Order: sequence, then C-alpha cells, then structure tokens
Amino acid sequence: MNRCRSSISPAGRVIGITALTLGMNLSVASFAAEWAAVDMHGFADIRGGIRTKTDPHEKDDSLGEARVQLEGTRYVNAATLQLRTDLLYDWTRNSFDVDLEEGRGWIDLREANILFSPAAFADVKMGRQILTWGTGDLLFINDLFPKDWQSFFIGRDEEYLKAPSDAALVSMFPSWANIDIAYMPRFDADRSISGERISYWNTMLGERAGRNAIVESDQPDDWFSDDELAVRISRNAGAYELAAYGYHGFWKSPAGMDPLTFLATYPELNVYGASVRGPLRGGIVSFETGYYDSREDTDGDDALIRNSEARFLVGYERELARNFSAGVQYYLEHIAEYDSYRASLPSGSRAADEDRHVTTLRLTRQLLNQKMRLSLFTYFSPSDKDGYARPSITYKATDSVQLSAGGNYFWGKEDHTFFGQFEENNNVYAAVRYSF
Repeated sequence: MNRCRSSISPAGRVIGITALTLGMNLSVASFAAEWAAVDMHGFADIRGGIRTKTDPHEKDDSLGEARVQLEGTRYVNAATLQLRTDLLYDWTRNSFDVDLEEGRGWIDLREANILFSPAAFADVKMGRQILTWGTGDLLFINDLFPKDWQSFFIGRDEEYLKAPSDAALVSMFPSWANIDIAYMPRFDADRSISGERISYWNTMLGERAGRNAIVESDQPDDWFSDDELAVRISRNAGAYELAAYGYHGFWKSPAGMDPLTFLATYPELNVYGASVRGPLRGGIVSFETGYYDSREDTDGDDALIRNSEARFLVGYERELARNFSAGVQYYLEHIAEYDSYRASLPSGSRAADEDRHVTTLRLTRQLLNQKMRLSLFTYFSPSDKDGYARPSITYKATDSVQLSAGGNYFWGKEDHTFFGQFEENNNVYAAVRYSF
C-alpha cells in the first residue's frame, strides 16, 4: 500500500486517463460516441486456485475471479484510438474499491491510448499502454516498465505480468537506427509483493509475514516531478539486432526504507544497458547487460538503500523437434561496492551474496494438431539454493473455448532468499476462457 494516494474517485481516474490518452480537445461524450461504433472483441475468463500448503498469514484460496476483457480499435482521421479494459469480480477480496495504479477493484484499465504520426519518420503513442523492451524471457534488465508480480505468482495468465504505463512513446525511424523515447510523467511502480495475496520474508520481523504485516510504502507520485524517462536506440547488423538503453527514474520495487517512518521507499535510479539478439546454429541467441546506478547510495555504504548493481543475461532458444522447443538462460546480479555494503550492515544482519546466479529453462510441447500445449518454465539459483517452477497445460476445445491448468511451486534452503521466502504460497489453479 502507498502512503501517497490521490483523492480522485474511480470514475474520475478513468476519465482523467482517457483525457490524457486523446491528447486533443475531444470531450468525453464525443469520445464515447466514437467508440459506440466499434465492434468490440475480447474474452470471458473464470479461474480459481488453492494453496497446497497451509499459510497462517494468507487465505486458503490463492485465486478466485471472473474476468471479462473488452478490446477495440477505432480509426479517426489520421489517428488510431485503442481501448482495452478488464471488468473483474474477485471473490477472494473483501474490497472492490478501484485503484487503477495497483490494478485493484472491479476494473483494470489495461490500455487507453491514441497513436498518430506527426511526420513520415515518427510515430507517437500517448496514454495508457503496455511497454516491453529487452531480450529476456521472464527475466528483465533494461525493461524498466512496471510488472505485476502478484498476478504472476497466483496463476493469472502470463500476459498479466506486464502492468500498464501511463506514458508518451515517441518512435523515430532515421536511416541509421530506430529510436524509442518513453516518458512517464508520473512514476509507475511495480505491483510488487506486499503481503495482501502472497506471504513474504519480513526483515524487520525476522520471519515470514503476510496480511498481518502489509508493506506500506512512500511512493513518488508527483506529476512531472517524480517522472521517468527511458530511451532505446536499435539497429540491425546483418541478421542481428543491436540495442542500447538508458533509464532515469526510480527502483521499480521498494529498494530502501525511511528510518523515521519505517515506510518502504523507491530510491532514485539510473540504468545504462545494451543487448544483442540473432540466429545461431538453428536457434536464437541473446545477450543483455545493464548497470543499475543507485543514485542515492553511490558509495554503497547506506544499509537502508540498495547498492548499485551490474546485471548480465545470456539466453538461447531453438526447436529441438517438431512442435517441441526449449530455451535456457543464465542471469547474474553483481553488487557494486560490496565491502562497503557488508560494513554498513547492522550486527547480526544477513548479508546478500556478492553475486546472485539464476538459470532458467523453458520447455514447450504442442500436441493434438497444436490444440494442446504443455509448458514448463523453471528458475533455479545455485547461489541462493532456491527455485520456482511454473508448469501449465492448455487445451483449445473449440475455436472459442480454452481450458487451462497449472501451478506455482517455490522451494529454497533458506526462508529469506528470493524464491525461498514464497515457499508457503505454492498453489494450483484451473481456468476456462471463452473468446469472442
């Protein structure tokens, strides 16, 4: 939960975002009239999940919701209007108050934007949108756009890992490169683990906690002051795509603490990175790196703020047989100024390893004329000695009806490591989706 919250009503938030999206002097009434002529499409999805372990800090039901997503596109003169929103009933929650930033309540506005081309070499998209950069498969270095980790861990569809941004995206296409500039006038944080749905390791309590110790944060939320800027410059070199990245903003999940209020904080952050992706021996190889410059702890001697880090990712994916593919990744986080970090810790505190290693494996098998898909994605950290597995099965019964089931399984030698802390949140889920 965030301490700083607008007092604008849910309806006011929707109208405000729509107004930002249009970027022109269209009234809400005229905008609604334009959309009345659009043939909407989308899906209805019902899914439920239960924990496979007893967690004293969370409900036994890990997931229980009915969702309808509506999506439509409207072409108006030289502009394209896009709207995608989810209407949701979640029977595991006691409150249905709308919070569009956190995705809480009976509506989750996924996209509401306008796309136009002010020049032959440039496109502009303004409003709520889903942004994705980088080369990683469920590992992110230069993708500094918000993620919804709660959705990811409880069994919602993988698309809900990406949370929306309220942004202006300018894409330019000069002859020598492609340039993307994303400006977020107000900080868009991750929908991170807070204890509301998923229990976690609470450092202050020295034990796992959940709804008994909801994480409260002081989130930067001043328009045009607490803003973010992300830049990507990319070009092709033969069959390979090369890219350079820059980001100016804040840590996306809490990475600090105010010693007076004990609220979690989002310290200032710069990121500088690069990536390469292209073919190799019948598959696709990728490499990505980034330096996380923690601007409020440049010397690494503040125990209450996360140190700067160097991050590296290499991946390879290919089809091993017909309808059977595999992908592997190796990921490294290296803490800068590690000696200063160790010296700054209070006596008796656990120190993180200087290097955190993570490997991933994705296996995908399609059967029954590609109507059935079996999938397994695993994370394993040899340094933390913990891991996370996401098995799933999907069956397309008809052109409109899809059945799916899966699970989220965490394990770890220690309770305080990243995946190990979630061990009591192991769950299984099932879903039925009707597309229209």
